[in-house]
Amino acid sequence: MLITVVKSKIHRVKVTGADLNYIGSITIDEDLMMVQI
Repeated sequence: MLITVVKSKIHRVKVTGADLNYIGSITIDEDLMMVQI
C-alpha cells in the first residue's frame, strides 16, 4: 500500500473531499498536488 504524505503546509487550498470515518482524511485536487512537486 502506498501512502502520499504532505511534507509542508498548504495554505488556502480547496478541499475536494473527506472521509468522516477516518481522522485527518482529506482529498486535494491532483493538479494542485502536481504543482507542489
